[in-house]
Amino acid sequence: MEMGIGQRFEERLGEEFGGDAGTRRVVARQARDLADSGQFRNHMDSELTTAVVVENLRDAPEGLALPEKWNWWMGALELAYGGYDRFRVVRWSGKSG
Repeated sequence: MEMGIGQRFEERLGEEFGGDAGTRRVVARQARDLADSGQFRNHMDSELTTAVVVENLRDAPEGLALPEKWNWWMGALELAYGGYDRFRVVRWSGKSG
């Protein structure tokens, strides 16, 4: 069973969604911050893993860059539970590579 957001996370994001290294890095940082906060675990009663992130980002509308997919998911969590806005990507060049 996969545990948490591991070192291979950024690589997996690239395999699934593309984007340049900086794009993957910023999303990975937000995912690690979310995992470290314990907030997702408290609301979902399960760990935030690479598989969970990838599955949820796949649900985002087509045509969005990786940070936009992440923000879409954080927006859904914000509406459902509150307190997820702080994990959004707020500064990004808009280039997805």
